[in-house]
Amino acid sequence: MSKDLAVLLQGWDYNPSEVTVRRVLGTDGREKIQMRLDLGVLQMETQGRPDGRRPHGFESLLEFHLQQQERADQSVEFLDFSLDAEECAELKQEAMQYYYRYLSLFHLGDYWNVIRDTERNVRAFDLIRDFAQDEGDRMSLEQFRPYVLMMNARARACIALEEKNYDRALDLIAVGVENIQDFFREVEREDLVDQCREIQFLEEWSERIRTNRPLTAADRLRRELAGAVEQEDYERAAQLRDQIREMAI
Repeated sequence: MSKDLAVLLQGWDYNPSEVTVRRVLGTDGREKIQMRLDLGVLQMETQGRPDGRRPHGFESLLEFHLQQQERADQSVEFLDFSLDAEECAELKQEAMQYYYRYLSLFHLGDYWNVIRDTERNVRAFDLIRDFAQDEGDRMSLEQFRPYVLMMNARARACIALEEKNYDRALDLIAVGVENIQDFFREVEREDLVDQCREIQFLEEWSERIRTNRPLTAADRLRRELAGAVEQEDYERAAQLRDQIREMAI
């Protein structure tokens, strides 16, 4: 069998303006995710670590280090837990794998697993921030935290939108904005809130949802009521108010 990727990629062109991903069935019978790149393809497992490895027998390096941290916390010998530069580099590389996967999953509409992988990367960010020996390592991933929080909020809101629960979607977007704002407050950089692209995206998306959401029966009555008041048709306005009041009971 030829090892030339051209056969595999035939008819599946790279598009630099969009994320091009697909699901395929692997030779092991398990589903895989493939992301098209300019020079080939990136293939990922759908569960566990994206490259399929189990470092130290754990699902991921993050899980291994979290277990080591827990053992140190519970040790009667008061063991000290920290991450050296090499361990931080390995955790960062692993987080990048999960980034590629949750980005792919989002474009495939697999929002629950986007939530899974974004929450997992937030835990990785927390671990490095709290336990890296070097100050540079501790802050190295914080610049990406707003993006991960945004993607988590987008996935949650998309699930609500699929269920046509527009109020729930708007609430989840607002929580996402608040979480990013809280992050900037924690790092004492509130001056960056107004120029944060992730916050801007979520707020603009929220406004589009409000503008384009289907009107409920109550919304239509309120709109008709506003028109009646504007035209000084007070009898009709009173009737509409009664109808709205009855719907609220």
